[in-house]
Amino acid sequence: MQALNDHIGKDGFRLRGTAMSRVDGFSDVVFGFALTLIVVSLEVPHTYDELHAVLLGFLPFFLCFAVLITVWWDHFSFFRRYGLHDAGTIFINCTLLFTLLFYVYPLKFLFTLVATQFSGHIGPQVFSNELQNRELMILYGAGFAAIYFCLTALYWNAWRQRSELDLSPLERTLTLTYLWDHVGFVVIGLLCCFVARLLPPAEAGNAGWTLFLIPIWKTLHGFISGKRVRAARAQMTSEDSSTLSDPS
Repeated sequence: MQALNDHIGKDGFRLRGTAMSRVDGFSDVVFGFALTLIVVSLEVPHTYDELHAVLLGFLPFFLCFAVLITVWWDHFSFFRRYGLHDAGTIFINCTLLFTLLFYVYPLKFLFTLVATQFSGHIGPQVFSNELQNRELMILYGAGFAAIYFCLTALYWNAWRQRSELDLSPLERTLTLTYLWDHVGFVVIGLLCCFVARLLPPAEAGNAGWTLFLIPIWKTLHGFISGKRVRAARAQMTSEDSSTLSDPS
């Protein structure tokens, strides 16, 4: 755990929430439960056909796992950085966990559908009409946007309490950097919904290509925010530097 904390704090952010809290424990239980909902199979296969079905489910499981772990890491990093447990943080956190649990099955359904199409495996007809294809992409984009909206709200709540947290100029710059980074993800999720709504129902699945904007946004945002963070580091006083170098 200390290694993870050190990794989070390497950007110069003082970690205020290194101790495990009840909010952290409850959140980890919910994340763990969400992971159990995406398991490929709870039983050992007894025939090759059953094994083949399990293998076909590996890619959707991996993709869902990657998405959940990415959200968990963002969540973990936030609470290590700020250590907030006020009413607003708890409410936003509960909203995030609720959204995450609701999002698991649509996420697994979509990734299973994509994996089936790429593998060439002919499965059962999953849509009874073309409009359902559009609804699925809108549901996926909305869920994606909702999760990152909650993460954005957590950082906004921390920014709102910057004086009480005694955030240094560098930490304030980093807080805004993390906040706007998540705003970009919200916009991409909403854009996915918008494109799915504009496309003909039969082609609405192509709205998923909007997610390839994520690395573009990360690169652009990193370039812009990197200049601001470097400028903030350059302006730190010797007192700030000695304080931020303390791993506690």
